Amino acid sequence: MTKSDLIEAVASKANLTKDKASTVVNKIFDLMVDAMKKDERIEIRNFGNFTVRNYPAYTGRNPKTGTAVKVGPKKMPFFKVGLELKNKVDGK
Repeated sequence: MTKSDLIEAVASKANLTKDKASTVVNKIFDLMVDAMKKDERIEIRNFGNFTVRNYPAYTGRNPKTGTAVKVGPKKMPFFKVGLELKNKVDGK
């Protein structure tokens, strides 16, 4: 499912126009991104948790030349699936 598919599904299920559904979906994603930028945890019951993992700087290698390359610290979003979603997808 793509973002546009999600917008169409929200529009049809909630009896909204595509413009209003697009606004709703985009606003939800914007709020989630803003929360993760602040290192806040997003918990959606029975679905899962979105968190941000912090990785320290390290020295890597350029695979082509083999020379050492410094890689700076970074933050990566991480999703952990909830038990109910896991069971539904698994058909239990």
